[in-house]
Amino acid sequence: LCIEAIIMEEARTLHWVFKVADRNLTMRFYREVLGMIVLRHEEFKEGCDAQCNGPYDGKWSKSMVGYGPEDDHFVVELTYNYGVKEYVLGNDFNSIHISSKKAFNACKQYEEEFPCTPVSENTIRVTAPGGYCFEITNEDVSEGRDPVTALELNATNLEETTKYWNGLLGMKVKEKNDKVVIFSYGNDQANLMFSKCEDIDHGTAFGRVAFGIPSTQLPSIQSAIIEAGKAVLTPLVSLNTPGKATVEVVILGDVDGYEICFVGSEAFAELSQVDPQGTQLLEDAMKEDKSDEWWKKRQTYLKAMEEKQSCSSSEEK
Repeated sequence: LCIEAIIMEEARTLHWVFKVADRNLTMRFYREVLGMIVLRHEEFKEGCDAQCNGPYDGKWSKSMVGYGPEDDHFVVELTYNYGVKEYVLGNDFNSIHISSKKAFNACKQYEEEFPCTPVSENTIRVTAPGGYCFEITNEDVSEGRDPVTALELNATNLEETTKYWNGLLGMKVKEKNDKVVIFSYGNDQANLMFSKCEDIDHGTAFGRVAFGIPSTQLPSIQSAIIEAGKAVLTPLVSLNTPGKATVEVVILGDVDGYEICFVGSEAFAELSQVDPQGTQLLEDAMKEDKSDEWWKKRQTYLKAMEEKQSCSSSEEK
């Protein structure tokens, strides 16, 4: 069974998933600094069956942001788990590459709040809330093209990475040397880059990359990955979004443990339509979210208990 023949023709790179702890500050960064827009926002009462929000069972939300519709732009999925105020950042995610003069200038404007470091004369690296990095180049793409040009991750063994992503998943190798390998499912899509790294730590902030393919091909991909002796993290499953389309997904794990979501493109095309109410739904959710207040009260309580215990210990001495 040849996965390359199945995927190469119709696969599309869709998005990368970030876990965010400070939703308000995060949204300010994406909108005011990067210049992205809210494409849709969804609230969930319990954890995702495919762990889209990570290994958490409680209430969570999903905000899709980007420079345009998901059917022809690489976007970012921001997952927010209510009550989770911190994630441990690993070294797996490297950066998302963007070509935009407007974003480049905005990064300079907000440099005191969101740290920037120069990469070259025309490229800077800016750090978003949560520690996630973006490389911004001071040039615009041609009209109608997506400013997001690449997702860059780190990998411990570029040869094994190439065998998996090219040999099994059928991504075309666009460039390869001893430091980096660049893959693509098409010239009109964001590239997937891997840079050489000695070891990988996914922390608790680990993300996930998503690709769309015809739903009829999902069982074949799952079977082929199993036959190859590679990891299927979540077997083919249907995921419901309240009031929207139900999609089918299968979650794989690559040689460094990166989570890879393949989703049926037909239902996803319906699910991912830009929602005119998306921004308002997000704003309403942030206003109604009292977890920050709870967290502050909790920290005050813990500090008081710590001081009380310290005083008791001193008196005993």
